[in-house]
Amino acid sequence: MLTERVAVGLMSSVVAPEKAPSNTMGPKEVELILVKEQNGVQVTSTTLVAPTPPQTNASGEEERETWGKKIDFLLSVIGFAVDLANVWRFPYLCYKNGGGAFLVPYMFFMVIAGMPLFYMELALGQYNREGAAGVWKICPLFKGVGFTVILISLYVGFYYNVIISWALFYLFSSFTGDLPWVHCNNSWNSPNCSDWADNSSVNDIYKATPAQEYFDRGVLHIQDSRGIDDLGRPRWQLTCCLGVVIVLLYFSLWKGVKTSGKVVWITATMPYVVLTVLLLRGVTLPGAIDGIKAYLSVDFLKLCDAKVWIEAATQICFSLGVGFGVLIAFSSYNKFSNNCYRDAIITTSINSLTSFFSGFVVFSFLGYMSFKHNVALDKVARDGAGLVFVIYPEAIATLPGSSVWAVIFFIMLLTLGIDSAMGGMESVITGLIDEFKCLHKHRELFTLFIVTATFLISLFCVTNGGMYVFTLLDHYAAGTSILFGVLIEAIGIAWFYGVDRFSDDIEEMIGQRPGLYWRLCWKFVSPCFLLFMVVVSFATFNPPNYGSYEFPQWANTVGWCLAMSSMTMVPIYAIYKLCTLPGKFCNRLAYAITPEKDHHLVANGEVRQFTLKHWLVV
Repeated sequence: MLTERVAVGLMSSVVAPEKAPSNTMGPKEVELILVKEQNGVQVTSTTLVAPTPPQTNASGEEERETWGKKIDFLLSVIGFAVDLANVWRFPYLCYKNGGGAFLVPYMFFMVIAGMPLFYMELALGQYNREGAAGVWKICPLFKGVGFTVILISLYVGFYYNVIISWALFYLFSSFTGDLPWVHCNNSWNSPNCSDWADNSSVNDIYKATPAQEYFDRGVLHIQDSRGIDDLGRPRWQLTCCLGVVIVLLYFSLWKGVKTSGKVVWITATMPYVVLTVLLLRGVTLPGAIDGIKAYLSVDFLKLCDAKVWIEAATQICFSLGVGFGVLIAFSSYNKFSNNCYRDAIITTSINSLTSFFSGFVVFSFLGYMSFKHNVALDKVARDGAGLVFVIYPEAIATLPGSSVWAVIFFIMLLTLGIDSAMGGMESVITGLIDEFKCLHKHRELFTLFIVTATFLISLFCVTNGGMYVFTLLDHYAAGTSILFGVLIEAIGIAWFYGVDRFSDDIEEMIGQRPGLYWRLCWKFVSPCFLLFMVVVSFATFNPPNYGSYEFPQWANTVGWCLAMSSMTMVPIYAIYKLCTLPGKFCNRLAYAITPEKDHHLVANGEVRQFTLKHWLVV
């Protein structure tokens, strides 16, 4: 063995090959030679270093990346599930539908559907250790639903990032001594702008507050568009904010869960700090207690109204984040023996408690607004973007040190949105790189491609007429389609794969078999609940509108095409799978509904799904 010793200054090191070069590939052992000179005498030490080969599993595949710490996973799931809707949707629903009485249907649907479905997705991803499409090796016929949820997450990213860019725009606008949504003397204001000081203007549909006009005319510039067929060019201010959001998302996701798991330490915890600070400030304001009383007032007669139960069920479906593929993607990076049952209970409970807690913050300020302007609470209470971009900024503007409070509030909105957007992006990235293995080695480039494509599509939402595009996407991208996706998911797992086999998988992971309650929910209760929700979604469908603007027929057609494009992935892939498998139809069907690892049993004529016991067992 030949080695070369080189002394540079007082210390140097040389790496030399241990063996003569050969044509074999793979890690090679090297000799590390350290040469030090002490008082004119050279001291040499050598170390043999062998690179650690990639860890592989029993099948010879590389081991999957895992979360750095368990808390990284929990914070990521909580950060995704707890989003802007917890602040702007739940409190208003609670107030509108009987106050504290609304918690009855809400908790009922949480227990019979929300928690079981959440638990199901966490267990599905953790056991199969793949993204939303790859997990369907347990029943290849249903793989199309994996692409359904991936598409839905991609579509949501087209407009959800725009909400974060609005929050960023407001944040930058808050660094001033005089907040721009306080007065009517700005360049964007119209003659209809009227301060709350004139109480009669509250009931006048032709009047608008400075905060409302700032959002519509100062931020969105919707006055420069006649409708969705007159979008105009992207606004450079919002485009820059959107670009910053995309850059933040890219550098949070490009290295996988190792980087995103660290980012959520800030984005998932910051909202709780800010909500607590805002609550402590809010309860000291005049009228705050009246607002909180209105929020909590119990009207059990409301429970006789079917609409209250439907809204509670809808809130459960969307607030937990089931059906976006995010929970599957996140849990796929868990260690195999992780207790996903405990994680499901913890995260769903925190999500619901956060929604309830945020109501105190929201209604303390709404009560203050009602008191300050001497109007009824229902005149200021609203949900959606109008609450966080109009009503809340208006309330903050009346406080001493309003700029500081505005900065704090919009930082909270920014962090609430970022980790939810990260979850949606991770669902798309993980789902596709697990399905197309060639992308594994190019995650950074693929992530760049996804976020860049999202940015380019999102530009339509930051034009003068961008709010119309935003409203259309919000109405169609993740409504009925996501309910349909979760329904097919539940049927595929509980009925075709088998709730007994799924329970065996969970027992293999955590050493504890799910109780009868969970198995009954997975097989009967949750699918029936989801089927009911899909039917209600179609039956109660109303075309979107923004204020008094009604969308043209072609826009609604485009919206339905968008919704159907994700839902049709289920039958399209099923037909493709049945057509590409060999043999007669019964044989192809047997292969399509049997887990890939059990395909050898099909060759022997052993197909569990062709037996009555498979369909009856719980």
